Amino acid sequence: MIYLLHADAGKEYLRIKGEDFKYLIKVRRHAVNDVIAFRNKKNLQILSHYKLKNIAPREALFQLQSSEVAIIQTEKSLHIGWCIIDSKSVEKVLASLNEIGVAKITFIYCERSQKNFKPDFKRYERIVEASNQQCGRTELMEFDSCKTIESFIALYPDTKVFDFTEKTLACESDFQTVLIGCEGGFSLHEKELLKNQEVFRLDTPMVLRSESATLAVASKILL
Repeated sequence: MIYLLHADAGKEYLRIKGEDFKYLIKVRRHAVNDVIAFRNKKNLQILSHYKLKNIAPREALFQLQSSEVAIIQTEKSLHIGWCIIDSKSVEKVLASLNEIGVAKITFIYCERSQKNFKPDFKRYERIVEASNQQCGRTELMEFDSCKTIESFIALYPDTKVFDFTEKTLACESDFQTVLIGCEGGFSLHEKELLKNQEVFRLDTPMVLRSESATLAVASKILL
């Protein structure tokens, strides 16, 4: 853990209870006089250090020692337009995408998306918050949705597209928005809609799952 999120971070004293208490005292075994970093979700750029002053049976008291602006974020920004797949598959790679530095994911219903799959934004946000505390990131990944690929391209006309093609993604590639299909790829109608976009593939003979492709493309662009 790089820091812990707390709604009162920045105040003179913090009283830690519940799951945070169990984690810090029972799991991490912090003792009196240990100094721990906290951030407040309302202003993630401020890093506050607190000294553990007292441990009671069900709560711990911390006192503020210092606060400073400490920003941790990637130099590049990547927005992924991701055609909707099973949320369980998204959840498996979401923390990794957050650590890599993906700025935003817009989930899109394409023609081959199963309509019973619905993004669980609240659960995604909890996963991202936990990931931030582990990797140190000081911005929250954004989530959005879009009804169709056509409307997404209208909003982001410079979108690059991951699909089957001759052109491979070069190491020096640098773009801000990418569209990745669901299992089975894009339909013929969608390919026609995307014919004016720049299309690329990864340099591999293997067929990638949607979540594998998303993780690989993000890594190539941001790392």
